[in-house]
Amino acid sequence: MKLEKITNSDLGPNRRRYDDACGTAHGLELIGERWALLVLRELLLGPKRFSDLRADLPGISANVLTQRLEGLEASGLLVRRRLPPPVSAQVYELTPWGYEVEPIVQTLGRWAARSPTHDPTLPISATSIMLSLRTMFSPERARGLRASIGFRLGHETFLAELEDGVMKLERGDAWQGQAIFTGPPERIAAAIYGKVPFDQLEPALVVTGDQALAEHFRAIFELPPKAEVPAPNRK
Repeated sequence: MKLEKITNSDLGPNRRRYDDACGTAHGLELIGERWALLVLRELLLGPKRFSDLRADLPGISANVLTQRLEGLEASGLLVRRRLPPPVSAQVYELTPWGYEVEPIVQTLGRWAARSPTHDPTLPISATSIMLSLRTMFSPERARGLRASIGFRLGHETFLAELEDGVMKLERGDAWQGQAIFTGPPERIAAAIYGKVPFDQLEPALVVTGDQALAEHFRAIFELPPKAEVPAPNRK
């Protein structure tokens, strides 16, 4: 079979190439530009408008975001579409292949969480904290648990449904939850990963509904142990 040469233009605008046939090298050509993987992360729980992406990635400029969206669209990882009236807004949405990036995001996130220099107190988006729950979920700890947990993070709402070691967490009606977490992503992270008592996080975070269930829920998430990193040799 004849192999066809792919040009730089085939890989999207301003795309850097490694000239290496390894799939890892090509993967970095697709998503290795700064901010590219985080743009994909923000779309893993559904389409968003340009303004939503800017708000959830406060460190990115409008120009760079435009470049990344164009590059990811050219690579076939996302598409633009217009919502029907009365909204009539343009949104960006992952393609079926684009959604396949989630295991990469999860594996990288779990690996990087082991870094001794990781700072969990930095800002985190609503999508990111929800994806982290899908990543750090422990099926063994959730065995036998059947419940629904709602999350209200500003204008975004999510619903986690658990049944015997399986969790489905997606955008949804938070009010269907038997226990509901309402507050900013950073406080939810502090409650679940930092195990900070709920009453110490009020009034920024409010947990309503079944309190015993909420306590049980946060116990089913397990962060990986920190890596043992040798001190640098300064000789």
